[in-house]
Amino acid sequence: MPSIAFAAMPTSDAEALWNGGADAYGHQPETMISDGPGNPCRHCLRNIDAGQELFVFAYRPFPELQPYAETGPIFLHKTPCQRYEAEEILPPVLASSRDFIVRGYGRNDRIVYGTGAVTPTGDIAVYAASLLERPDIAYVHVRSARNNCYQCRIDKTGAPAYADAGASI
Repeated sequence: MPSIAFAAMPTSDAEALWNGGADAYGHQPETMISDGPGNPCRHCLRNIDAGQELFVFAYRPFPELQPYAETGPIFLHKTPCQRYEAEEILPPVLASSRDFIVRGYGRNDRIVYGTGAVTPTGDIAVYAASLLERPDIAYVHVRSARNNCYQCRIDKTGAPAYADAGASI
């Protein structure tokens, strides 16, 4: 099994928003107040505490527009936070649900059909590693099993870093 790395949204994407940039639809992020669990920051991969300000905005974790470049709402601390760095450890935000959709993508950034599965949280690392053994899988997304919201990316250790992957805000 390959070693895997959990990757948060690239800091360059978060900084663009913190510095007044627009989201994937060209809109300014909306500011909200967190009501507690259920508002996971995609940069630090922790829940945003109740009472803290957050951004909600459209995010497309793909380098360019194409039919499989899913865009959806995600959250980010409104004030800068440290990017998640414990790449080999299941991020804290994933402990908030019993299961997630885990799905493989090819080098062309398109879904590899037949890879998507609702996966118990405790099995995410093993399932992702098994997908990343396949030559047609370049990386994996973890998404909400209820709403399909993007959570994080999983790469093989030694693969090109997600921070360099050119996601689009």
